[in-house]
Amino acid sequence: MDRLIYTAMTGAKHTLGQQDAVTHNLANATSTGFRTEMHRLRAVEVQTEAPLHTRAFAVDASVATDFSTGPLQQTGRAYDVAVQGKGWLAVQLPDGSEAYTRNGSLEVSANGILQTRDGMPVVGGGGPITIPQDNEIVIGRDGSISAVQNTGARNAVNIVGQLKLVNPPEADLVRGEDGLFRLRSGEPAAVDESVQVAGGYLEGSNVNVVEQMVTMISLARQFEMQTRMLSNAEQNDAAATKMLGTG
Repeated sequence: MDRLIYTAMTGAKHTLGQQDAVTHNLANATSTGFRTEMHRLRAVEVQTEAPLHTRAFAVDASVATDFSTGPLQQTGRAYDVAVQGKGWLAVQLPDGSEAYTRNGSLEVSANGILQTRDGMPVVGGGGPITIPQDNEIVIGRDGSISAVQNTGARNAVNIVGQLKLVNPPEADLVRGEDGLFRLRSGEPAAVDESVQVAGGYLEGSNVNVVEQMVTMISLARQFEMQTRMLSNAEQNDAAATKMLGTG
């Protein structure tokens, strides 16, 4: 009897966790550069001093990320940039470490620092990138940032920085609670000169809304089945107790 309870109880618990992940994906279906979060259940034997080979927990043991690219959307905005194909933009966290994102909707802070919409400075070759005032910028395919003065000699083009573009192995990346990715080792990723970007574009989310809705319905049915199994186990236990009591 308890074998059924172990599996159904833990399965129902982690199914709810999967529903949370699906809801999170759907909420970010229009978020720039978002990567779909995936969950899978598997059975794990209960670990005790006395082995219980017939008892197993259902655990959410293989959280993964769908790293496929999203659609490119032209914005025409000078500070928008989309990574083409594989690769990431590097940003600097408050503690000085690096994280990686595909969200290239950038802006300039009051201090002239190029940063994300969340206020994270974008990393260049030598740290954060400073954009001079009264300049128009153009972001090249290699991530180089060219500035042209709005006044005076407009034929003078200056390279003011270059985006740090990286492409570490996807298996080495982990998603943080802030939605940014980091290397498991905690070390900064090396520059990959083969990564290219498109200025004036943004990458959309790679969430497949129809697929996520189908998954949500499937999980709801799965949760219903698991709770029904618990109810059946309770009824079987009551019936067995009654039979033993009358014997």
